[in-house]
Amino acid sequence: MADIEVSYCVVNTSQRELLLGGLDAIAREREDLPFATEVLVLDNGSRDGSALAAKQHRTVDETIALNERRGKALNDSELLRRARGRYALLLNEDSELQPGATRALWDALQARPQAACAGARLLRPDGTEQPCAWRFPTPLTALAGALLLHRRYTVQSGGSQTCAVDWCQSAVLLVRRVAAEQVGYLDPDFFVYSDEVDFARRLRDAGWASVYVPGAVAIHHEQLSTAAVPERRIVEMARNRDLYMRKHHSAAAARAVRWLTAWAYALRALAAMVLPGHSAARYRRHVSATLHPRRGEGLREAAERYNRDA
Repeated sequence: MADIEVSYCVVNTSQRELLLGGLDAIAREREDLPFATEVLVLDNGSRDGSALAAKQHRTVDETIALNERRGKALNDSELLRRARGRYALLLNEDSELQPGATRALWDALQARPQAACAGARLLRPDGTEQPCAWRFPTPLTALAGALLLHRRYTVQSGGSQTCAVDWCQSAVLLVRRVAAEQVGYLDPDFFVYSDEVDFARRLRDAGWASVYVPGAVAIHHEQLSTAAVPERRIVEMARNRDLYMRKHHSAAAARAVRWLTAWAYALRALAAMVLPGHSAARYRRHVSATLHPRRGEGLREAAERYNRDA
């Protein structure tokens, strides 16, 4: 058997139908590639038949069915360790590759030996662009957000040419496995959110780069939360943003980012009071979680309760 070039690495958390749609897209991609691939699915303690559905899908080579729910960084790291490919394509279950996406990402890393990660252009189901590459978080990027300049200064996913960026969203992220191994994979202290930011930062510190590849397109369904105020996700996001700042900057920088980010959310809360289709309550919860990131129940605690109730 030929050496594996790309390992598709999918993490699924109780989203059986989205998973099957994503696997169908992977199956179509594999048909036209000039190199050998494999598909690994890690099911994150789902109780909706996802693991069995993955195991029975024609394109899946290995299914890892966890009995307990774990964090995304830990799960992505396990897949990176298990993968046999020179590259690993990290995918969420709600990411649906469009034709040619794998080849475009692969071409980008092949042409750039010092690049460790290549991120795809993400579209919402209605076809609108979703920001998916950014500058690393700093007090300056938080200030840009507070001044309503976030999209101009911080968002790096734009244009039609492949370009260097600080970090890309891991919903669709091709990773050079030797680079991931060099930095010790993803840090499990980040249960979810900011895990890929920390990963890209540690790769950058080790001399590797990240690129955004607009020629690689995927639909990102983003159906992980339907609540008007997704309490646990807001808490987890704020908690890990603060963890990143304290890990890579300083306590003073983390405080500055908390206040500036809270101000930006407060402005959005005010605007949401008059703009249709926006939730002021959601933005207000972001304000309180950002100012007090160690309070409240996040996704880590929700997973622990889920496991106890099994």
